[in-house]
Amino acid sequence: MADARETNARRLRRLTQMRKNDSITGACRALQGIWETGRKPEAIVLRSTLLQASEERSRLTRLVLPKGIALRFYLLAAFEAQCRLNVGEEWENALPLSGRGSWSDIVAIDGAYDTDSATYMHGTVGIRKLENLRLQQIKGALRTLEELGGEHALVTMPRGKSGQREYKNFLLMNESGRGGNQTPDVYTVPARHWAAAKTIAIPAAFFLKGWIQVLNPSEVATWLILRMLRKWAPNKHTTSGVYLYGQARLETFGLRDDAWEDGCQRLREFGLIRFAQPPDIPPGTPSELKVVFSQPTRLRRRYEPHHWQVTDEGLNEDAAKRLDQELTLRQQELETAARHRAQKRS
Repeated sequence: MADARETNARRLRRLTQMRKNDSITGACRALQGIWETGRKPEAIVLRSTLLQASEERSRLTRLVLPKGIALRFYLLAAFEAQCRLNVGEEWENALPLSGRGSWSDIVAIDGAYDTDSATYMHGTVGIRKLENLRLQQIKGALRTLEELGGEHALVTMPRGKSGQREYKNFLLMNESGRGGNQTPDVYTVPARHWAAAKTIAIPAAFFLKGWIQVLNPSEVATWLILRMLRKWAPNKHTTSGVYLYGQARLETFGLRDDAWEDGCQRLREFGLIRFAQPPDIPPGTPSELKVVFSQPTRLRRRYEPHHWQVTDEGLNEDAAKRLDQELTLRQQELETAARHRAQKRS
């Protein structure tokens, strides 16, 4: 199993390549075009049934996978639908899978990496080849979303005469899945609801500033859960932060400890959440005092979870630039720690 240093280095390498090939910039530009020519929603509304566990895991956490873009694609499809359709309207696919103005345009990838030579494979950095790789990723995402299985499937695809999937004719399902009836529960644009058990809202900046492209699935899942908790307990979120004990988190959302803890730590570094702080920090407080306020407001007992607050201001930053800074800093810290461990052993 790769250690934290290797994992972070791999992530930083992928991010660097996506910035180099303008994949993130291009995807953000395409999403901006969809938003500006559409209804320009301030936020994308998500039914909370995506997050809530049935049996052992939720549909959300079943999409927390080490490879692929299934969760990203589902959220991108919801974004596209809500830019195009009114509340209550049923989804129909309006984009081709590849080519100009396609699903491929709104997905950022790095390319095919050759581990032996430690370089990106020749021919995978051109525009046409990258588009082919994006198409492969999209087809993989559609298979994953369909293979959630039965009533949980978030996508359905018709079959051709020989049984092959007709990817271009896929149907997007509601967040609760296909359902158990013969007629599938095709996606309709939800209306906002005051109850956290019904809907949560994702600011449009999450898509337009590139966060959807660069966050890992576990980080996205953690962030969505924290948003749901903030809506469920807004006063507590403001005054002392929200939190989850392990058993409650598993039973309610199906998200495991390592994914949650690592997700919270990375989201904090990226500026999307913070340790709970008092709501009455006076304007003009010196930065050195704000550092004090950014620490936990109370001593945390052993085994007590951290209390968190979601900070939407961070979404307005350039996601790729922020991650580049934070991942580079973290890599330096991990390298230093590794050298110190090696010196102690020698």
